[in-house]
Amino acid sequence: MRIAFIALLLATSAFAQAPSGGATSACGPKDASFDVKLDKTQHALLQSDPGKGLVYFIQEKGAASEIGLDGAWVGANKSGSYFAVSVEPGEHHVCADVRTPTGIPGVPVGFLHFTAEAGKVYYFDARVVYGNDSYLFLGAVDSDQAKYLIASYSLSVSTPSTPKK
Repeated sequence: MRIAFIALLLATSAFAQAPSGGATSACGPKDASFDVKLDKTQHALLQSDPGKGLVYFIQEKGAASEIGLDGAWVGANKSGSYFAVSVEPGEHHVCADVRTPTGIPGVPVGFLHFTAEAGKVYYFDARVVYGNDSYLFLGAVDSDQAKYLIASYSLSVSTPSTPKK
């Protein structure tokens, strides 16, 4: 009985050490960061590139978040902003990593996956919810709600920033 308990304890701690490789492989390099500027004049919906899908990433509330897609950072949002990227048809893995100012406890990373089809548009929403246990909501959002948010929010224009030495 004692050996079974020790084996169960070791197995549990092994599974609790880190997220699966599939989840973390959706994110980009840990040391990457973006400079984000908001363009309040852009609210038009884009057309997908021929043969590709189009994905909108919207952030309603919270600190800046960086969005990874299939292992590479594709952009960042601030509260009340959005951006879009074209994707090849097929399965894709998304990572949202909230970047909080120094001294503020971190918020968990959010993950999701979806299968894109050529010519289709996908909308995902990130929202940081603060409380005793802060968390990141990352999920699909209804297209009508997304179009309303895009019309109300600023376009996020993000560029990779130079790492501080």
